[in-house]
Amino acid sequence: MQDYEKDLETLYMYITKEHQRLGQLYAVAEGGGSDEDKALCAQLLDVAGLEPRTENIVAVLGRVVGLRDESLVQALVQAGKSEEEITQTKHAMYEVVREVYHARHEAVLYFVEDNALLDAFYRRLLWGVHEVGVALSAWQPRWTRMIIEGVNERLKKRYGTTGAVVAMLAQNGLLEKDGKGDADRSYSVLVEDGEGGYESLAYAEGFPEEVAAVAAALDALIEDLENLEDTLFDQKEAWLTYFEALRLAFTETHTRQLIPLWQNVDRAWMHITTPLQVGHPLEYYEDHYKKAVALEWDVRLCNPKALREVKVKASVKRMYARAFAPFLTPATQNVYEKSLANLERVQLYLGRPALFYGAELNGLFSAQVVPNDETVSQALGKKIFAFADNVLDSARAKPFLEIQRDVLGKAFMHEERTVMFRQEALWHRVYEVSTIGHEFGHVLWMDETTEAVMNADGMFKNIEEFKATLGGLVAFFEEDEEALRAPLLRDTIKRSVGLIGWMKTPEVQPYYCEGLMHLHGLFESGVLHFDGALHVRMEHYEKAKQWYQTCYQSLGEHYVAKRLAGEFLNRYVVLDETGVFVPKAQEVRAFVEYYWALYCLKGRTIDTEENRADWM
Repeated sequence: MQDYEKDLETLYMYITKEHQRLGQLYAVAEGGGSDEDKALCAQLLDVAGLEPRTENIVAVLGRVVGLRDESLVQALVQAGKSEEEITQTKHAMYEVVREVYHARHEAVLYFVEDNALLDAFYRRLLWGVHEVGVALSAWQPRWTRMIIEGVNERLKKRYGTTGAVVAMLAQNGLLEKDGKGDADRSYSVLVEDGEGGYESLAYAEGFPEEVAAVAAALDALIEDLENLEDTLFDQKEAWLTYFEALRLAFTETHTRQLIPLWQNVDRAWMHITTPLQVGHPLEYYEDHYKKAVALEWDVRLCNPKALREVKVKASVKRMYARAFAPFLTPATQNVYEKSLANLERVQLYLGRPALFYGAELNGLFSAQVVPNDETVSQALGKKIFAFADNVLDSARAKPFLEIQRDVLGKAFMHEERTVMFRQEALWHRVYEVSTIGHEFGHVLWMDETTEAVMNADGMFKNIEEFKATLGGLVAFFEEDEEALRAPLLRDTIKRSVGLIGWMKTPEVQPYYCEGLMHLHGLFESGVLHFDGALHVRMEHYEKAKQWYQTCYQSLGEHYVAKRLAGEFLNRYVVLDETGVFVPKAQEVRAFVEYYWALYCLKGRTIDTEENRADWM
């Protein structure tokens, strides 16, 4: 048998170095960079129609390196671009990003080939995933135009609120069914029927050419894998079952069969336990109405040196038992036991994204817990993926920005950077609580109907991310390791403040709402105070801890009762006259308005008082 662990380590180190090399693009914004990097930056500025100023360079590089477009949109707004021009520019930038990353992914595949890494089975599997990914990346722009920029915009104008749109879809039988009623997601597209109504078309009917390309790549992959042997992990049949389930699900035309077929995909996927994992369409982000699942597609590679278990799982389990105790009755036993069983069955994968396509060219996650389908999870559990190495590399690569120093203060940022650059082990412990703890937190308080019932107003995701983070935080607070108190609180503050920058980015609205709820607690507990300037008072840690514990109990009660998600959200935030969520508490709202105005003005301005090179 080939020494696959050595091969995985070689591949992991190659991907690590390439990711770090990508982060060096930011050197162009700081006056350095290679000729090749400067040429790419010039191309990006030209595509965006932006002047070659430092702030604009930060914005366009953020689209490539960070795969996010919030800063780009702000730069385009400041340049006086119209809404239509901004939309066109976002699509044009996607094309450049796609070209860059597809070339990078092919380089990975040739590295594997040239060095004869893994075996023939997995080399063909990687190429096959790439071929499917190329098809999905080509599909992504049309998916966005048709769903997000097309029918969803018209639904918004016609019905006004998310709740009204979701109610209309339910009343007209336009949501997918999962055997228990309306499903919490869909694999179809809504189209106007020409008579003022709507019909739901499976992806295979709504996007026939795109689905045909995906299916052809899967067919070729399946045919070739059938003639090869998995000499590394002996999971050939599991892989073939998975890829065949994907082909059937993608090509299904009857909407009533979509959820059952995609459940089969998830079931097959849960039986694949190799350190090389494929990620398929699993979650919805952009579509707040029909919850059309995004075109995710990737390869995730485990770090061969990473521990397979983390401390946070045991602490989350202990915390959940105590938190649920006041609500435990014969009627609620099902929710408690199923969540606990899912927690026990979690498969944890620590590593990096190796190849990624489609929707993931618009942003990668730092961690993920899937599948979302609770029927599958009740039987087979979930997988958690955590990409700490990627997150740390990306954080270190970003330029230091004036807005961080101006808002949070020089001393605060010095402490943050000390952990990030000088205390790597401590940084990973904070990540374990805040991010891996977040993913374990998603598993709690849930059975197979929780999301569908609580999401009748379309607001479930807008409290679920907050619930998840609280799970990790409250588990930590109950054991309260002194060395982590200050870095964890600082991390929570910095992240919550930074999420204000996502105010007008609909696909990440759940995280923006989460940030607003954190800010409410941080202000109410006295950790933060705003009087025209933000004051951070770390000495109020105990009050913040108490606020989070009390809030989590209240949120748990809300989940057990399966009340509408919006009822909890509306304790802390409300929609303003422009349709944007804003804090209800006056001091919090004043700060959010201050930060947003500052972010629009100088959110991309580099801090010239601090030299990032001194930290590297």
